[in-house]
Amino acid sequence: DPEAYRLAPVQKGELARLLARLEFFSLIDRMGLDATPAEVPEKTAPAALRWEPEASAAVMTEEQDGVRSLYVTAEGNREALTSFWTVKRQESGDMQAAAFPPEGAEYTALLDRLSDPSVQVITDDSKNLAAVLLREGRFPGHVSMDTSLAGYLLNPLASDYSLARLGQEYGVGVPQGEAPEKARETALLPSVARMLEKELEEKEMGPLLREMEIPLALVLADMEKEGFAADAAGIAEFGDLLASRIADCEKAVYDAVGHTFNLNSPKQLAVALFEELGLPAKKKTKTGYSTNAEVLEGLRDAHPAVASLLDYRLLAKLKSTYCDGLLKVIGPDGRIHSSFNQTETRTGRISSTEPNLQNIPVRTELGRELRRFFRAREGWTLVDADYSQIELRVLAHMSGDPTMIAAFNHNDDIHRITAAQVFHVPEDMVTPLMRSRDKAVNLGIVYGIGAHSLSQDIGVSYSEAKTYIDEYLAHYSHVAAFMDRLIAEAKEKGYALTLFGRRRPLPELRASNGVTRAFGERVARNMPIQGTAADIIKRAMIRVYRRLQEEGLQARLILQVHDELIVEAPQNEADRVSTLLKEEM
Repeated sequence: DPEAYRLAPVQKGELARLLARLEFFSLIDRMGLDATPAEVPEKTAPAALRWEPEASAAVMTEEQDGVRSLYVTAEGNREALTSFWTVKRQESGDMQAAAFPPEGAEYTALLDRLSDPSVQVITDDSKNLAAVLLREGRFPGHVSMDTSLAGYLLNPLASDYSLARLGQEYGVGVPQGEAPEKARETALLPSVARMLEKELEEKEMGPLLREMEIPLALVLADMEKEGFAADAAGIAEFGDLLASRIADCEKAVYDAVGHTFNLNSPKQLAVALFEELGLPAKKKTKTGYSTNAEVLEGLRDAHPAVASLLDYRLLAKLKSTYCDGLLKVIGPDGRIHSSFNQTETRTGRISSTEPNLQNIPVRTELGRELRRFFRAREGWTLVDADYSQIELRVLAHMSGDPTMIAAFNHNDDIHRITAAQVFHVPEDMVTPLMRSRDKAVNLGIVYGIGAHSLSQDIGVSYSEAKTYIDEYLAHYSHVAAFMDRLIAEAKEKGYALTLFGRRRPLPELRASNGVTRAFGERVARNMPIQGTAADIIKRAMIRVYRRLQEEGLQARLILQVHDELIVEAPQNEADRVSTLLKEEM
């Protein structure tokens, strides 16, 4: 029908809602579209916003059926607050908005309400809110909703959980009116919070938000405030030592090649290695021969210059990332205040940035040296506890494998036992190399890697790696069936699930591309295990933090590194804290 090809008017509302559902938010902005539904349920998109900069904390607190609620966002960061912004729904459906700069009686009155356990606080960033209150010597009272954490739980694949983005995703319109941009954004909070709450309850993740993520936000805010003491002079001295060794490596490469050049230029390096030294080129890219780590490792024994070059790269990274990088972020108090992010990873793990204290090197002797420069303050000590084989224990529990469970219950060395079974030798004949390879198999099973990846990781042939995996799965017979069951359940439900109800959507399982589908299957296998381990350490952090507070100890939880907790404690509290850590973890 020729009429079907006639250009019709753009259906802007439908287009905007489609793009919002697919999370193409930048396209919505670029095309000047509005994702607000055409027909909005009453009170979802307020008709107007009334701006009252001088309103009181009492006026801005809602009361309904005996429950007092306060909708609030904080502008600023953990170092300085610019203003608190609050909104309140009117019976007419309109909104009232007000700002509270950090001064005066009304600001103090607002802090009183934010610290009051009888007031339900609804916010978009409870960690930032907690940071402000802790700085004022107070604790959050009762945070009942954090929209960024709720948005993360519902969709851990997204990259932005701001109110503006969540408003677009859920089709909540920004109320119209002469008010500052931050007030208009805060006015999205009641409707977005209500929609998130409804979806969380439908997906049975309400307890995960209220009992794990929101309490954890306070713990992380306190860890950021405390920071970790660092020895600046020691780090600077170590940096000088590295600089000297870097210069030695540079000279060794230049002497081997016969002239100086830019070691950091892939093009110049490729010419030096593959043309001037005549080394065999392994991989070619669009711009020339590859000089990445994998290629150079394969050539390590081909020429002394390659070993010197690899050492140069390792030392240069240590110096720039850790020595120079850490010196820039040591605060006036001599401590490093990292930022801990709850909404970054897809498995539920906490990440650390600016700087990443979870990534201080431990695999090389030089890298381990860096850990010496993190220390307790004078008269205090560091008390450290970590879980033994937490992911394998979770695997044993979830799969119900009797052989693995028995090994853990008898406190056996599971890597040695499995190596003995896989290599068909008595346990006392298991070599360190055998144990190391079995450890890679154990962890590889958790991470869902195949024979090809394992062969590269441990430097054996594909057939050897496949034999290791097959022998492993034959020894732990319930594990293979459990992994197959995880994939089948994820395909049926569309998501992977931890023991605590955390979900990870898996659209990859429906992909037509085989590589994408295979990735989805790996995630379906490892996310329930990794995610459960992440949930366990989060629960432990909350319990340790609360116990330290309840017992009135000076000791403070200052760092979490994957399965490890570090508490800084006065010397006279160290034994008590050690016992407390074991009990609560």
